[in-house]
Amino acid sequence: MVRKTMTATAAAVAAGIVLTFAGAETSGAFAQESDPAPESTELPDEVMPVFVAKPVVQPIPAADIPSVPSDDFSDISDQAANATSLHALVSTTPTDGALSEELHCLAGAVYFESRGEPLDGQLAVAQVIINRSESRQFPSSYCGVVHQRSQFSFVKNGRMPSPRRESSAWQRAKAIARIAHQGMWQSEAEDSLYFHANYVRPSWSRSKQARATINTHIFYR
Repeated sequence: MVRKTMTATAAAVAAGIVLTFAGAETSGAFAQESDPAPESTELPDEVMPVFVAKPVVQPIPAADIPSVPSDDFSDISDQAANATSLHALVSTTPTDGALSEELHCLAGAVYFESRGEPLDGQLAVAQVIINRSESRQFPSSYCGVVHQRSQFSFVKNGRMPSPRRESSAWQRAKAIARIAHQGMWQSEAEDSLYFHANYVRPSWSRSKQARATINTHIFYR
C-alpha cells in the first residue's frame, strides 16, 4: 500500500515496487507488566525486546488530527528513485542528521521490534505503525501508536530505551523509517494493522485477514 501522504515522486518510486509484534530472536504471546526500566537503557544487539499487542481499539476524539510529520526527509534522491531493490534503497538513503520526534518513534519501533528481521520485515513493521496512525481506531501519530499502553514491551513507563546509535542496526532502522514514511517502497504488509510471530496463534488472529508472512511474522488486517 502506498501511503496517502506520499508525494507524486514517491508514488512513482512505489509503483516500481493487537496484535503481536516480536523480534526475530525472541517472542511472547501476551502483554505483561514489567518492572520499570532505567531512564537511559542501552540494549546490546543480541537482546531483542518483545512486542506484544492485542487487537485494541482506542477511541480517538473526533477533532483529533493526524500529527505525523509531513516534511521530514521530503527530498527523494536520484539514487533512491533508481533503486532496484529495498537493500539498494536502504543503502542510498541518508541517515545522518537529527530525526523529528515522530520519525524517531518510528525508527525506534523498527529497531527494537525487528532489527533481527530482513529488511522487508522491518519495513512491514514500520508500515503497520503508519497504517495505525492513519486509522481512526488508533492514536493518530507514530509516537501515539508506539506508546499506546500494552502494545510494545520495550516501552516502560512511557519511555523508549536508547538504541545503540552508532550501530548498523540503528542506521538501517532510520533508513527504513524514512522510506516507510515517504512511501518510497511498497511493503508486503499492505494495509495491515496487526501482526504476531508465526510460532504463536493468538485467538484474535482468527477474526483477521492475513496479508503477508515475512520471515517470523504474520501480518493481518
